[in-house]
Amino acid sequence: MCLRACLVASEKKCSFLKVTSSFHPPELKGLCFSSLCWSALHQLYYDPNIENKNLAQKWLMQAQVSPQAWQFCWALLSPDKVPEIQYFGASALHTKISRYWSDIPTDQYESLKTQLFSQIACFSSGSKMVLTRLCVALASLALNTMPEAWPGAVAEMVRVFQEEGGGVDGRARCLALLELLTVLPEEFQTSRLPQYRKGQVRGALGREWGSVCPLLQQLLRRTDSPGAVKARVLRCLSSWVLLDVPLNESEGLVQDCFSALPDPELFDTAVEAIVNAISQPDSQRYVNTLLKLVPQVLALQEQLREAVQNGDMETCHGICRIAVTLGENHSRTLLEQVDHWQSFLALVNMIMFCTGIPGHYPVNETTSSLTLTFWYTLQDEIMSFESDKQAVYLQVYRPVYFQLVDVLLHKAQFPSDQEYASWSSDEKEQFRIYRVDISDTLMYVYEMLGAELLSNLYDKLGRLLTNAEQPTSWQHTEALLYGFQSIAETIDVNYSDVIPGLIGLIPRININNVQLADTVMFTIGALAEWLADHPVMLSSVLPLVLQALGNPDLSVSSVSTLKKICRECKYDLPPYATNIVAVSQEVLIKQIHKTSQCMWLMQALGFLLSALPVEEILRNLHSLITPYIQQLEKLADETPNPSNKLAIIHILGLLSNLFTTLDISKQDDESADGSAPPVKTAPPPPGPNPVVVVLQQVFALIQTVLSKWLNDSQVVEAVCAIFEKSVKTLLHDFAPMVSQLSEMLGQMYSTIPQASALDLTRQMVHIFASETDHFPPIKALFELVTSVTLSIFQQGPRDHPDIVDSFMQLQAQALKRKPDLFLSESLDVKAVFHCGVLSLKFPEAPTVKSTCLFFTELLPRCSDVPPVARVVQEDGKLLIQAVLEGIGGGASRCLMDQFAEVLFSLNKHCFSLLAVWLKEALQPPGYPSSRVTTEQKDNFSHQILRERVNKRRVKDIVKEFTLLCRGLHGTEYAAEY
Repeated sequence: MCLRACLVASEKKCSFLKVTSSFHPPELKGLCFSSLCWSALHQLYYDPNIENKNLAQKWLMQAQVSPQAWQFCWALLSPDKVPEIQYFGASALHTKISRYWSDIPTDQYESLKTQLFSQIACFSSGSKMVLTRLCVALASLALNTMPEAWPGAVAEMVRVFQEEGGGVDGRARCLALLELLTVLPEEFQTSRLPQYRKGQVRGALGREWGSVCPLLQQLLRRTDSPGAVKARVLRCLSSWVLLDVPLNESEGLVQDCFSALPDPELFDTAVEAIVNAISQPDSQRYVNTLLKLVPQVLALQEQLREAVQNGDMETCHGICRIAVTLGENHSRTLLEQVDHWQSFLALVNMIMFCTGIPGHYPVNETTSSLTLTFWYTLQDEIMSFESDKQAVYLQVYRPVYFQLVDVLLHKAQFPSDQEYASWSSDEKEQFRIYRVDISDTLMYVYEMLGAELLSNLYDKLGRLLTNAEQPTSWQHTEALLYGFQSIAETIDVNYSDVIPGLIGLIPRININNVQLADTVMFTIGALAEWLADHPVMLSSVLPLVLQALGNPDLSVSSVSTLKKICRECKYDLPPYATNIVAVSQEVLIKQIHKTSQCMWLMQALGFLLSALPVEEILRNLHSLITPYIQQLEKLADETPNPSNKLAIIHILGLLSNLFTTLDISKQDDESADGSAPPVKTAPPPPGPNPVVVVLQQVFALIQTVLSKWLNDSQVVEAVCAIFEKSVKTLLHDFAPMVSQLSEMLGQMYSTIPQASALDLTRQMVHIFASETDHFPPIKALFELVTSVTLSIFQQGPRDHPDIVDSFMQLQAQALKRKPDLFLSESLDVKAVFHCGVLSLKFPEAPTVKSTCLFFTELLPRCSDVPPVARVVQEDGKLLIQAVLEGIGGGASRCLMDQFAEVLFSLNKHCFSLLAVWLKEALQPPGYPSSRVTTEQKDNFSHQILRERVNKRRVKDIVKEFTLLCRGLHGTEYAAEY
């Protein structure tokens, strides 16, 4: 029989073995089964056929967790097997001990432990990977038996491996013991022990530190200890300190780690051990120990400088990690030790050296980025002190932070053009992200240094640009501007007295480099709000922005800056409007920018035109969009193909982005707290809205385009986007278009239903359904799309989750804005209700959320919309059953809040009916889950019916019940939930 057939047949054998005895002592070898494992492993590693490999892997995974694994794992550890086979045996052993501990009778613990000790001793001179897996297996056994069944586990491990015998040399036994002691805490961190056991075992391990510490100290301090042993000791220490070993108890070993740092072979592991030890949350309690560590860290400065001179990035990185870890984790503790302020200041200056380490990140160095979070932490701690203490600390540390600004701006400088050109795209991207991190740090530092920081930057930039005798690099200028940009982007600089001077300096900059030009643009954009308050300065910067528009290399920066200026300063831009429109038209026609920047540019023009008189708006609109209308007319006559499809979508996108921001009514930009959308404060000028005028002119053309592209969802979506964005912007000013748009939407949706048409219908219902003049066309459109969608449900809606989602949102909006729509005899309310029940069972979470929203809007209408009351009374039990099925496990747990809201609404508006429905629905055994008892179901029902006011409480009840239904109550998953 071929191996493949054997494997397939053995799967059946595996299932039979599951009913046999769970645990077999190691002396009972499953030789036949182990031979099959060997064959499967050989197939996994060496068979070129991927299907055979997959079959072998699947079988091995089943074998590893089968009861038979207790037998074959020992056979696979036989010395005559290759390491890959032995490794699988050791892994199977670990899997059985860690996951199926309950299979092992208590009287077999000792023999299993003895055999594991024996195997570890055998492999101490063998394969390292097998040794490690065996150590992990013994560690898992120890965690499952300590402290009750195996008290003093670690002490026994040390004693066993210190005994002579077995033909294993002392060095191998020592390394095996260290490997075992290293993996023990690591296995604890990843173990699946119950929470109460974790606490017990952690305490037991903490008590075992007394057996580990002297051993590690002895091995680390012995002059004849081999390098490999010392490295393993350091790894072991790293592992144990993660168990929150008190810092004062590991103090001697940590100092030994500092002594190991000059040894290149031990450097990395020593750094890791030190960092782990001093970053433990509990270590801040041991102030005296921390104070002893500061001089030891400072003593590394000579080694750090030598590493910098020699270009040794790894050593720089390691020493920096130690200094930053000490400073970042214990800055408050060390700040409070006022008698030692000079030593902490020296540590801060050492970290400053690391921040300003020579070379360009990430090509010449990768260390400086490690330090940035330290400066945040130190500033937070200083600013958190009471005002009198804070004043003292600021006197010391404000000069340090001014120095930090200089260092950061130096690090943010670009390399020479030649060097930057040699960087890879990945290195350039890392440098960009690094500069963003520096920008964030500068913005944060401004909170401490305030306006003086801007003055400082301005003075430096002024000296740089006005000193004709001393030549300056563009990199220096760019970095100073970048500092301004970083602060102005997020901080209100309107009251700064240096911004006028900065605006005056910008035209003096010799812009001969793309990076410099980009930063000039972004800086101007960051000052757009300031320019709105000081419009006289627009003439200084606007020509620069318009000139940059024609440079494709400055596409993002120039277009985004123009958009910000047009948005913030639109009422001061009419004198410049003709020039802005002309330049924008030129770059659009030349197709200089990518699609997304073209869309931004149209949004900028929309803001600009909004502030002009209606006649000028129409004139500018005519010149701006006529070329695109002509192109669209030509495309509409062509046979549909992928090329002209992209062109059509592009033109429709330009129009929709223009209409998104073109609003001639005056607006408050935002509410007082910035949380509300813009509010219109003045009526628009008399006469038709310019956007409506244009839409009416192109309406027939859009219909022509639709007639040819109705099958293409992307084109339909682009058409709907024009009207949807116009409706959102114009609101009631869109009224003249309501009738013809409603008619077109109905025709579109009747021919080929698409979600985008439903979304546009929802916007129309939201704004116009309550207006008497527009109710008839809105009503007709609503009834038509509802009827068409109901027919989709009859045919099978599973292939159209997007349509179902949008349909449910539309129904919810109709109930919210105009419930009278549900009084129509043409609307089948019962069918809509049943569609909602069906939609609750969709696997797509957004669809279910929208459906729950529909029901929470529908149920309150039982009192004032008779058709709704009838259908809820007749078929409400179907709704409660669908909700319970979702809670019982049929829906994602992320939807439980939505289901709870439906239950809350039912309880509030249909209380007597809900009590009956819940009782009837929960009566069948195993419903909604076989994991809940009748008592638990009754308790859930009573809790729900009691809560008619507290929605938050209903959500908690539903979450609790769904965990019971899914068998997750009391698990780690429940804790995360």
